[in-house]
Amino acid sequence: MTHVQNPKILHRKPKRFQWLKWLRRTHAWVGLWGAALGLLFGISGILLNHRMVMKIPAAKMEQSHIEIALPEPLPVDANALAKWLQAQLSIDREPSKISTEPAKAVIWSGQNLQQPSQWRVSFHSPQQSVNAEYWVGNAYVSIKYQEANVFAFITRLHMGVGMGTAWVLLADALAGGLVFLSLTGLLLWTKLHGSRLLMAGLGLASLGLAVFVVLSSL
Repeated sequence: MTHVQNPKILHRKPKRFQWLKWLRRTHAWVGLWGAALGLLFGISGILLNHRMVMKIPAAKMEQSHIEIALPEPLPVDANALAKWLQAQLSIDREPSKISTEPAKAVIWSGQNLQQPSQWRVSFHSPQQSVNAEYWVGNAYVSIKYQEANVFAFITRLHMGVGMGTAWVLLADALAGGLVFLSLTGLLLWTKLHGSRLLMAGLGLASLGLAVFVVLSSL
């Protein structure tokens, strides 16, 4: 007797295999696209993860502090101070932050004193930071300068310090790619290896371990 296969099964298998082939190719290309940035974010992520506990003494910021005399007449506001600092220090970027703290009354050694207004201006880039503080009425401005080494540079890239909208969107695209790789990786694993029970066990074990570590640190 000749065995005849169901035509529906014959049509079903090629479609499934084509879908898996497309999924594997897309998974591979997305992984290749994000490989270089993934390496950068991976290394910097390890350094950031160890910045408080089990410190890795790799990322360092060289610091220096100077005081610069202000011109006459003194800057009229924080924005004017920021423009003067840009010209004086040859800074080719706009301020990252300008803030002012109004004058207020304070108690010092049992006496009521009037504390003058304070202006703060910050310039940040992946390579360096310039933070200026000025008490209104002083003839000078205090400046703290920080310069990053190679490892501090890549951690600042990870955090987007001094970077613009384009870098933020690129990092978002990489994060989206990682989500896509995770989902397609799960699909490929279940379709190619078959054991959904084992997959669920591994996933729940990983999630349970993360929850346990978080709860134990509270």
